[in-house]
Amino acid sequence: MATNTTQPQDQYKPAPLFGGAITCLLPSTFADVSDIRQVPDNQEVWLDTDGFTSIVLDILERVYAKSDADALRVHLEHIVDEDKDKMKILQEGEVAVCEMMGSSTPCYTLIVTSPPGAKQRGRANEPAFVDLLVTLIRLEKQKTDLVVTINVPHVPGTYDAGEIDREAGRLGKLLDRALEMREKVLRSLEIKDFGLFGEE
Repeated sequence: MATNTTQPQDQYKPAPLFGGAITCLLPSTFADVSDIRQVPDNQEVWLDTDGFTSIVLDILERVYAKSDADALRVHLEHIVDEDKDKMKILQEGEVAVCEMMGSSTPCYTLIVTSPPGAKQRGRANEPAFVDLLVTLIRLEKQKTDLVVTINVPHVPGTYDAGEIDREAGRLGKLLDRALEMREKVLRSLEIKDFGLFGEE
């Protein structure tokens, strides 16, 4: 039985990403992982200090594909790596980003989940399964793809399995919270310095 299923309403704070070149709102309980370990220059990683959820933003070379959906699937394969054949897509479609990004900025998102056992690595706090909210923001002029990934491990004791019925649309409190995070991040995302992408 779960021991802690309550999820307090998140408070959000402005977060400077990539030295302030990009900003967005993140939950106030999230901390910059680069303060404790090295993170690649093209990546920002923020971790919930009160849980196991993390938010990753990657600056990647533009993927040329037939559609934004296909491009996102290419990025997804790199994220999930050897577990790609075990992942199940729960939702996908277009979403809106901050007005500062412009209404013409393509943005496509999906939610995937790993079945029980797919992520078992024999580590402490091993999740029963992991949900991923992956969003692709296409910066066509910069030939760049921004990929925002919210990782939601469902570790036994942090959720109530009885509240989850994906077929009936009950996503569970952890994934519901992550959906709110995605909305906040995308609605607040702003590029302050396009020099980050090699522009003058």
